[in-house]
Amino acid sequence: MDGNWAQIANIRPPKVAVALGGGGARGIAHVLALEALDEMGISPVAIAGTSMGAVIGGAYAAGIEGRAIRTHILRVLRNRSDVMSKLLRARVGRFADLVLRGRGNPVLLDPETCLDLFWPAGMPSRFEDLAIKTIVVATNYFDRKEAAYDAGPLRPAVAGSMAIPGLFRPVIFGDDVLIDGGAVNPLPYDLLFGVADIVVAVDVTFGGRSLKRRTPSPFGSMFGAAQIMQGAITAQKIKLRAPDILVRPKVEHFAVLDFFAASQILRAAEDSKEELKLKLGERIKVYRTA
Repeated sequence: MDGNWAQIANIRPPKVAVALGGGGARGIAHVLALEALDEMGISPVAIAGTSMGAVIGGAYAAGIEGRAIRTHILRVLRNRSDVMSKLLRARVGRFADLVLRGRGNPVLLDPETCLDLFWPAGMPSRFEDLAIKTIVVATNYFDRKEAAYDAGPLRPAVAGSMAIPGLFRPVIFGDDVLIDGGAVNPLPYDLLFGVADIVVAVDVTFGGRSLKRRTPSPFGSMFGAAQIMQGAITAQKIKLRAPDILVRPKVEHFAVLDFFAASQILRAAEDSKEELKLKLGERIKVYRTA
């Protein structure tokens, strides 16, 4: 299945675009899709990402190969004490805010600081400096609608896209206040129609029932409810118009914050790489003979 599909005489190779959805730690599985593209010699003409999909998609669009992103993730998450130390430095709330004022979140994190701590070094500061056209989806809190960015400062847009309520502080970006893009468009493949001949979407929110049948914690139920909502939004979008290729890595049994299970998530999603290579290869053959 490996090979450079672009080397086809007298035939323009199909343009491929990729949408990477939100899903917290499950989004680590997006790396497998990017590795599949690399192994097939396919460079997407555009990437659209929401939340964790925006984080990983942004790194890939900067020219970092899928295998290198995998290595970076595993290296960063290998040392738990170092990660926790970085998270403490990214904390913006204080316990006094909760106790004395009756408001605030003592564990609230600054998403822009988290990006600086965990993104690979040397990331571009602007969309225009990325090697691949990139669209980042966030939610405009006050306007109650989707905010899609493809130009200007990169970090605040991605930080806003990943600003899960209750975990991250909202991001002020110009005149907008941004929160998690998953609230409006958890799998933004619809933004890629017309940009490419083949639109690929990687959905990490979909899945069956969890193997763990115990009652969730308040924190867990909050994130679980968000995942259910995002799955429902995506299901309705697919009914209206599905992407050309839809891949759903089998990571539904991992929680949104299971980042220290990165190795297990990658192993569980390994089959999705071959699935994408097979589906994309077949789609390219159809395109060539059309």
